[in-house]
Amino acid sequence: MRMPSLNQISRGSRPGSSLTTVRDGLKLKKVFFLLAETFQALGDPSRVQIVWALSKGELCVGDIAELLEMSQPAVSHHLRTLRNLRLVKVRRDGKTSFYSLDDEHIEHLLKEGIDHVEDLL
Repeated sequence: MRMPSLNQISRGSRPGSSLTTVRDGLKLKKVFFLLAETFQALGDPSRVQIVWALSKGELCVGDIAELLEMSQPAVSHHLRTLRNLRLVKVRRDGKTSFYSLDDEHIEHLLKEGIDHVEDLL
């Protein structure tokens, strides 16, 4: 039987059962580990800029390098990190690799982060 997700545990909470809800949620250590890895990857300003650029559409390494004024090897290194965490995906067309966000969750995460920071300004 599959364990419920953190969101399912949170939605199922009732008044007075918060300690149980938190205890159940904390059992999902792998979720917290992967979430921390995701935030760590997005802790690099270059990677955040890459994710933001990809939120506007599919781009190849050369285009990203030009937009961000970075070398292609540096962009490729960042994209490998993002790809390993399944934040971005790659599509190959001949010798050219095109990158895009892996799913809409990444775009939502980016938008929420930008909204939070803009509220601070």
